[in-house]
Amino acid sequence: MKRGQLDSHILVLVTLGLTAFGLVMVYSATSAPAALGGGDPVFYLKRESIYAAIGVVLLLIASRVDYRTLRYLAPILMLASFGLCLSVLVLGEQVNGARRWLGVGPLAFQPSELAKLSLAVWAAAYLSRHRAPQSLKELARPIGITTGLFAGLILLEPDLGTVIAIGIVLGAILVVSGVPLRVLAAGGSIAVALGLAAIWFEPYRRARLFSFIDPWHDAQGAGFQTLQAIIGFGSGGVFGTGIGQGVAKVNYLPEAHTDMIFATIGEELGLVGAAVVIAAYCAFAYAGLRVALRCRDPFGKRLAAGLTTLVCGQALVNLAAVLGLAPLTGITLPFVSYGGSSLVVSLASVGVLLNIAGHGGAASAQVSDRSGRDRGSRAAVARRRRSAGRARGRRNVRRVAGSRRGAARS
Repeated sequence: MKRGQLDSHILVLVTLGLTAFGLVMVYSATSAPAALGGGDPVFYLKRESIYAAIGVVLLLIASRVDYRTLRYLAPILMLASFGLCLSVLVLGEQVNGARRWLGVGPLAFQPSELAKLSLAVWAAAYLSRHRAPQSLKELARPIGITTGLFAGLILLEPDLGTVIAIGIVLGAILVVSGVPLRVLAAGGSIAVALGLAAIWFEPYRRARLFSFIDPWHDAQGAGFQTLQAIIGFGSGGVFGTGIGQGVAKVNYLPEAHTDMIFATIGEELGLVGAAVVIAAYCAFAYAGLRVALRCRDPFGKRLAAGLTTLVCGQALVNLAAVLGLAPLTGITLPFVSYGGSSLVVSLASVGVLLNIAGHGGAASAQVSDRSGRDRGSRAAVARRRRSAGRARGRRNVRRVAGSRRGAARS
């Protein structure tokens, strides 16, 4: 089996495995509370299954359409995402004090999820055709300004978690593009400073930060969710209480099926189940980064790194928050948490990643250089140079032979 095929198989198995596992855990986390409250025990399962079916269809389509088409669609994706992020502030459905969703019939769509993918595609396309920024000024225009506009709109929803995810994805693409460490450090420092300002001037975010530092200070308030997650993990032990047998999800652990689903996994499947989930994301990161390393197309390499980070970086932030290693951000666990828009975009991203794995190695034959002019492949240029060198060598040999024959006659 070729290396590219092995990476593709790992990505497919991990993605479909986590998606199926996520459906089981969403049902486990929501059925008991719904039944106790007189609701439909399979309500969330049915909705998540619809999103999963849509996402799998998009995965299949994206895996068969040449990923290089996205380079030309990047401006359209950016404009569409920007327009949707604007419209959600006016027309969006308000849930828990936030406007993040647009109603699409019986379903809901979160434009900020599309914005993450659009920014990854646009940044990869831009940096594949231009020199990597060598100073903070070059980084700011246009990448910093464009990202800042999207971040500002998303913060107004408000949704700091998605802004953090965008920053992580963009950082990965900049690293692969060869941006100097000092420039990355300067840009990252500015982003962190702005993030802290956004936290400080929003009371509920400030409360989350303080509850992370000392959750026991307000155990029945801001620290309640973190402490219940820790209690759930402790109750699970090594092997867990069994799927469907957890009690934290029943009126104890808030958002047990979305942000905190990993705590439900820890309680019902124990340390072993939690370790398997973490191992699955590690396998995804391994295969996705190998795809990026093998790809010889500058656009494909940057996009593969960005999409891998989009999934695994988001998973890392969620796991750290649930385990009490980072403040709560509201980021879902990819493929596993309940969240239709996140699931659809993540599955579509995997489809693009599979396409890069299948075609990225052969894409160098037609790749354009960073100035935007297609000069052919390096291999073709090398062959022309070798042919010209051999022709000059034959002409030189004929000249020497002719001069020797002339000297012999004289």
